[in-house]
Amino acid sequence: MTKPTLIHSVVRALRLLDAVGASAVPLTAKQLARRAGLPLSTAYHLLRTLEHEEYLQRTRTGYVLGDRALHGADGPGIDTRRARAALVDLHAATGAPAYLAALRGEEIWIVDIVDSPDNPRVDLWVGMHDSAHATALGKAILRAMTPEQRADYLAGKHLADLTPRTITTPGRLLADLAHAEFTVDHQEYAVGTSCLAIPLHAGGGPAAVAISVSAAKAGTLHDHAASLRRAATRLSLDTAA
Repeated sequence: MTKPTLIHSVVRALRLLDAVGASAVPLTAKQLARRAGLPLSTAYHLLRTLEHEEYLQRTRTGYVLGDRALHGADGPGIDTRRARAALVDLHAATGAPAYLAALRGEEIWIVDIVDSPDNPRVDLWVGMHDSAHATALGKAILRAMTPEQRADYLAGKHLADLTPRTITTPGRLLADLAHAEFTVDHQEYAVGTSCLAIPLHAGGGPAAVAISVSAAKAGTLHDHAASLRRAATRLSLDTAA
């Protein structure tokens, strides 16, 4: 069998997209070049093209997936620039790191994170693909899914035991999602961290916005409920615009 003719620049660009998509946090050009095994100059050229075509978005801390990668060229999606503005305002209002995640296909992806040196993000050592059950963000998106989507997502999933507080049985997880407007994570993903999230629909699909605080400040989380609610409404309206 003859080997197919490959366009090497396309292969390299796809490696960069894969590296961004596989990461739970934004990555810099240098980090992406290293992960994709590319010279830095080549990575810069490809990243500029991917950003121009909206497959990637460059944020203050690195590259994240852009509108086309998240939602396709011909469908509604999250406007990542407007989303960032909403997260910046949420971070300013709460003094806490702000997160946005969305369901894309069969997996949950981090869309963007806004934090600061005084209020840094959670160390996302396990990606959302394997930790949605243990995070307020993931649980909020599970709540926003239809029953069929939720059943499909959880089918065959291993609910990893990340901390002593992690919920690892589907029945208990579904019961945890049943009632309140907000979802919480009290040291279920990472010891020492608590999170609060609210579901929304962005780009026609389930999404969620969240903040995180140290476990010592867990009692203050619901003080920020109004700010989270405003951010979710804003993100939903921006998507519908």
